[in-house]
Amino acid sequence: MGVFPIIVIDDAADARPLGEALLRAGMPCAEITFRTAAAAESIRTLERELPELLLGAGTILSVDQAKQARDAGARFVLTPGFSPTVVDFCLDRGIPIFPGVSTPTEIQAGLERGLTVLKFFPAEAMGGLRFLKAVAAPLAAARYLPTGGISLENLGDYLRFDRVVACAGTWIVKKDWLKEKRFDRIEAEAAAAVRRVGEIRGS
Repeated sequence: MGVFPIIVIDDAADARPLGEALLRAGMPCAEITFRTAAAAESIRTLERELPELLLGAGTILSVDQAKQARDAGARFVLTPGFSPTVVDFCLDRGIPIFPGVSTPTEIQAGLERGLTVLKFFPAEAMGGLRFLKAVAAPLAAARYLPTGGISLENLGDYLRFDRVVACAGTWIVKKDWLKEKRFDRIEAEAAAAVRRVGEIRGS
């Protein structure tokens, strides 16, 4: 797909209309962050009612959260940093995991565990695409999922780098839009991102 939203959801009742808006926009993938108490229930609701959505759990900081995410129905896990404990737990149980990395040391640690797609975070704060290309050069086996400061404006720059698999960001589902139940606005932003990916890949 090339892009998917990072979602902070406070009310699990918003999960279904949010999921429907993403599907209408042609974006059948989302990351629900474990930053709120509603995360697990939101994933559970979406997995049960909209199984065509590919759901991941983000901001996973512990094995306990990874267990909650798996039990709720998350099909992949993302972490903000590289936690060997969480990574090994997921690998031992066949749970796809994309740990956060921002240094050659962390990238190498991921490669040593057989991980070939890693989350580059925080992308823009670390120096953006220029920095990513520099650290990626000697570590040819790894590909990246940049997050952190990604927007519709710089999405193309990242996706044109052949080592980038996809990008993710909070701009597609802004917390205020979700709070105000502006699902039409979310749908429009998701559709714009889908169109942008099509333009980039078609160029």
